Parts: sequence; C-alpha cells; structure tokens
Amino acid sequence: MTAMPHDYRSVSPADVATSAQRAVEQAEAIVAGIEASGGEGDFDSLLGRLDEAAAIVGDAYGEGPFLARVHPDPAVRDAGQAAEEQLEKWSAELPFREPLAAALRAFAARPEAAALTGEDALLLEHWLRDFRRAGHELPEEAREEVRRLRQRLVELEVAFQRNVDEDTAALELTDDELAGLPDTYLDSLAAGERPGTRRVTTVASDWQPFLENATRRDLRRRLLELVFTRAVEANEPLLREAIAIRDRMATLLGYPSWAHYAVEVKMARRAETVRRFYDELVPAVTERATPELERLTAELLSDPEAVDDLVLRAWDWRFYDQRLRRRDHGVDANAVSEYLPLEPILDGLFELTGTVFGLSYRRVEETHAWHPDVRLYQVYDTDSGEHLGDFYADLHPRDGKYSHAAAFPLRVERRGPDGRRVRPVSALVANLSRPAPGRPAVLRHRDMVTLFHEFGHILHMTLARARFSRFSAANTEWDFVEAPSQIMEHWAWDPGVLRRYARHHATGEPIPADLVERLVASRRLNVAVETLRQCSLGLLDLELHLAGADKDLHEVNRRTWAVSGLPFPEGTFFPASFGHLLGGYDAGYYGYLWAKVYGDDMFSRFEEAGVTDPAVGRDYRRAVLEPNGSRPALELLRDFLGREPSNAAFLRNLGLPAASAA
Repeated sequence: MTAMPHDYRSVSPADVATSAQRAVEQAEAIVAGIEASGGEGDFDSLLGRLDEAAAIVGDAYGEGPFLARVHPDPAVRDAGQAAEEQLEKWSAELPFREPLAAALRAFAARPEAAALTGEDALLLEHWLRDFRRAGHELPEEAREEVRRLRQRLVELEVAFQRNVDEDTAALELTDDELAGLPDTYLDSLAAGERPGTRRVTTVASDWQPFLENATRRDLRRRLLELVFTRAVEANEPLLREAIAIRDRMATLLGYPSWAHYAVEVKMARRAETVRRFYDELVPAVTERATPELERLTAELLSDPEAVDDLVLRAWDWRFYDQRLRRRDHGVDANAVSEYLPLEPILDGLFELTGTVFGLSYRRVEETHAWHPDVRLYQVYDTDSGEHLGDFYADLHPRDGKYSHAAAFPLRVERRGPDGRRVRPVSALVANLSRPAPGRPAVLRHRDMVTLFHEFGHILHMTLARARFSRFSAANTEWDFVEAPSQIMEHWAWDPGVLRRYARHHATGEPIPADLVERLVASRRLNVAVETLRQCSLGLLDLELHLAGADKDLHEVNRRTWAVSGLPFPEGTFFPASFGHLLGGYDAGYYGYLWAKVYGDDMFSRFEEAGVTDPAVGRDYRRAVLEPNGSRPALELLRDFLGREPSNAAFLRNLGLPAASAA
C-alpha cells in the first residue's frame, strides 16, 4: 500500500476527536461481527479481522493521540489526550469481552486451529493468553472488577504523562550564574521573564549539560531538585492509585504481585528471575563503582565550591565526571560537540545504516507535519528499490512537547485485507539543542548516542515484515524491545564511525584522530556509577510492583536509591516524573539492562567481522528486525548468533569478569 503519511498541517481538536471516534466505530463493527459468528469461520475471518480492527485503532493513535506529545497547540494536545484515553480504553476492553472470548475459544477447539503454524498459531495463542489474563476463568463479579480497574488505569496513565509534559519548572539565571556553560548552550536557551536572564528547564537537553558544566554547585542542586520534583503534586496521588490498582488486579487474577503478572509475558517470565538478575549484578557493579565514587569524591574535596559540604551528591557526580574526562583523558565534552553538528551526524547515520543494512533514505520537503521543525524521510531497500516506510524526525524542544527522547509508531506495518503490505510510519522525537544565530545545532556526544539509540527503534519499526500488527512496531517481548536500540549505541562510539562523520561545524575539518582515541578510551569512565543508577531505577520499579497496595512510596524510593551509592536528595520524589512507571514499562524497566546484555552480545558479531560488514548487517536485519515479534526473542537471538546468547560482552563492557553474573 502506498498511502502517504497523514496531513497534520491544519489538524484541529475536532479533527482529532472525529478520527478517534471513526476508528472506534470501524473497529467495533469488525469485532461485533466476530462475536456474532460464535467462532464459525476460518482464521482470516476471525483472527485476521480482529488484528485488522486492532490496526485501525493503532493507526488512529498516529493521527490524533500522538499529537498530545508534540503539537504546539495546547487545545490539540488536550484533544489528543482525550482521544488517547478513548482508544486505550477500547483496546483495553477487548480481552474482557465475553462474546469475543467465546468466539475465539470455539474456533480454538476446532481441528483447523490445531493445524495452525507459525505467526497464525502465535496470534491465536496470544489472544487466548489475553483472555486468561483478563480473568475469564474468574467469577463474573471479580472479572468485572478487573475490567473496571483496567479502565481506570488507562485514565491514570494518560494523565500522568501529560502532567510531566506540561510541567514548566525552570531556573531563570544570569550569564554570571551560568558560568562554566559553553556559548552553544547559552545561545540555545530561551530568554527568562526577568531581564538579562535565560531559562534553564527540566528538559534533558537543558538540565544534563547544566549538571555537567555549571560551576555553581548551589545552582546544580536547585536544578536537580526541580527535575526530581517535577509534576510531583499532580502525579504522586496518580502513581499511588495506579500501584494500588495494579496490586488489586494481580490479587484478583491469582498472581503474587503485579510484577509477577507483568513479567509473565516477557523474556524473563518470572519476577524471581528479575530479582536474581539484580541480586547477581548489583554486588559486582557496586564493587566496581566503589573506586569510581572515591575518585569523584576526591575531585569534590579539591574544589573550593565544596567547602560547606564535603559529601558527593546527586548534583555533583556528573560535574566531576566531566572534570576527570577533561583532565585525565583530554576529553572536553564541549570541545567534542564542536565536531558533532547535527546535519553531518544525521547524514552519517543514514550512510552508515544504509551500508550495513542495505537501505537508502530520501528527505521529503513537503512534510505536512505538525510543526515547521519536523522533517520527513522515506526509507528504501537498496536491492529491490522497495519503499519500506517513512519516519518523522522532531528533534528540538518546545513548550508542551514530550521532554525526553522516544520513537512512536504512527502507522503499523502489517499485511492489509488485500494481502499487500501496509507501509509503516513512525516518529523519532527528541530534544536536541536548537541552532543558534550563526551556528548550526551541535550535539553532545551523549546526544549522538541517544540519537543512534532511538534510530534503532525506528529501524525496528520500519523494517518489520510481520503479517499481523500484533507482532509489528517493535511488539516483541518488552524486555527485548530495547536490544535493537542498545546495539545501535555501539556505532556512536566506534572510532571509524567518528573519524568518518564527525566534522567541525565551522571549518568542516574532521575530528582529530587523537581526540577520537581519547573519547573512546573514556567510554568506560565511571560506567559502574551510571550502571548503578540504572539498577536503582529498575529496582524502584520492581519494588513498587511487588505485593502490597499500601506501600510507602517515599520509603521505597529512598531504599532503592541507596543502590546508587549516593546520598538521597532530600525533599525530592523522582517517581512522580518517571514516565516509564505508567508508560508501559511497569515492572519492566529492568528491560533496559536486560536488553543491553543481548544488544552487546549481538554487536559482538559485528566486532568479529567488522562493524560495517554488510553481510552481518543483512543477517541482523533478516533474523532480528524483520521478524519483529512474530517469533520469540530467544529464537531470533539464536538465529542471528548461531549459538546460545551470552552475557560475556555485557560484563566485559562493565569491566567485570564473566563469572560475576549469570
């Protein structure tokens, strides 16, 4: 199918509402027909049509609810939020519908169902699993309570993210108070309301460079406290209610906890497996992090700014990490960014992935997008010339926009009713620094890594060749979904890639070879400290979703923070802005580290053959990206690796021996 991406130029709140309502009506008509069949019919008329209904609703997300994350008009964002809730509630209701469950169970009992294979069999298996997990084996009263709770959970999830996106907390600082920050950063800041000030917001492209470079320790503290109290008044009660609801649902459904319920459909399968993952990893990483924290503390003790407090704090470690990189490795993040202008890095990303995976890209001038900043690209297969998919790139911050970096499916790849492939559309949303007068947008190397990471998701969505939408758009097990993005980060650190594509924004000169060597050599500096932070977040998520509806959220936050090795930042409550807790990663945030094990392992094949080897790239595309969720992730890994997966590369990258964790 060759339909163009949606025209977003003049979308109104009414358009968003109408699109969502139309999708629900179309999908509802399909589902009602399946229910009326009583299960009489073939696979295509039942499960094939059911997937078509789900795809209609999924595509409607891209036309309206997605705009709640990116549209400049608050009224459209409000309409997007309402439409998202409507679509999510309709989708969440499907597994609870008794006539639908009865129809598919009747079909499952027939010989035709027993003869299904491959993706067809998996689709039926997943729907039967959905019905079980919706409580169809429970008494009607209990099942109805689960259904009501699930609908309320949708409301909480949508409101929670909107509150984070709409939070406008910022510091307004003079240039003297911004001492230590480079001109490129200063030029990217909006003017404050007070004359002579600039706004430093809680968007990552503002707060992360500030914590890395600002010499005023008191201001680093104030900004981090803003970041860690973002949306707290609105979101803490929502989070508390969501956790209680999840615990009640798990109890009704017969699970020990929500964590057990959520992990059942992931690679790990059992919450105990996730706990063991951390129990084995955290002590080894803590041992590795201890000397790192000691070195960072020594830097603090030598700093006149620290005279009133000689303890390394959460607002300190990034600053002293950068000092060590500059002094001991000769790596100044601001100097490196001079060689990372956005446009050449994007061109390099396209050339690299084009070579490795057999792709070409074309930029579309008429984007019909929601904002003038947005770009639109088409992706083609270089061998056949087939137009594989499209993606938007919305790369710069603005008020009300999603404040982190993520990839969103707007139209999901699958086979349409006529058997032809529906071409996918996705969006890469980030908050990279804007161009300034006389200067292009430049990236920190951390931003380059993030850009490569998110592009891994775009490739996963674009290159899928699943038959059903259920197994497309990165719909793999949720603790594997980050592996195709984690693997992409390695190319952002590769010396050959950096030497080839990093060019000075003013002179066009390539990045000096010795600077590349020093940058790459610094990659593992304080890596254990960063990994402990990831462990603390994963454990926070896990602990919040273990048994118990009335947890002391602040106590759990404080206890799991201790894993980081840093004193707790008093008066803060980061979980109120931790979008993943209500954004699909509940009891699943461990997946970032879990998937990194597999991403590192998969990249080892590229390291052995050459990181730009197109033969390995084509193997990876065929074995991992194209099947998407149509086969279990472990099968994809075995297919690509030619062996059982291993954690050796992951542990080696942390500086740990292979025996340190299973």
